[in-house]
Amino acid sequence: MREIGKTAINLSRWLNWYVERFCVILLVLLVLDVWLGVLARYVIPFQLTFTEELARYLMIWMALIAVSSGISHREHIGVLVVFERFPVRVRKWLLVAFDLAAFVFFAIICFYGIGLVERGFGRFTMIEGIPKAYPFMGVPLAGALACAQLFLVALHDFFAEGDLLPADRTET
Repeated sequence: MREIGKTAINLSRWLNWYVERFCVILLVLLVLDVWLGVLARYVIPFQLTFTEELARYLMIWMALIAVSSGISHREHIGVLVVFERFPVRVRKWLLVAFDLAAFVFFAIICFYGIGLVERGFGRFTMIEGIPKAYPFMGVPLAGALACAQLFLVALHDFFAEGDLLPADRTET
């Protein structure tokens, strides 16, 4: 049974490796886009209108996608003062219950995000006139990644042995 938890956390780490690199790419694009916008506005006498809109969507995508990375490392907000007072067996079940509630939340976001994307093909951005479906695709993608990470860390925590706190993400 311990092997299930070990495999789950290894899959979580593998998925997170790609998510983190994707977020770094988005961050680099965001920085370059903002610098291009500043140069176009104040240095080069040339108007580039897309930079502000692109920066907004890159930032939203990066923030949404990075949620799954926080889940992978259990670096999200939690109140450990109450959690630490429970016995180890109860902690394990509380973690699974919290993960299940979060899974349902992100599954709903993913499900309704798909509908948002479908409706987005009929709406267009103000500046460049591209379909809003492309920026909206970050919502169901982030929901799906969060669900995958929640499932994997819940498997790990359920099959892990010993005292396990949400902040403890050691290789077990």
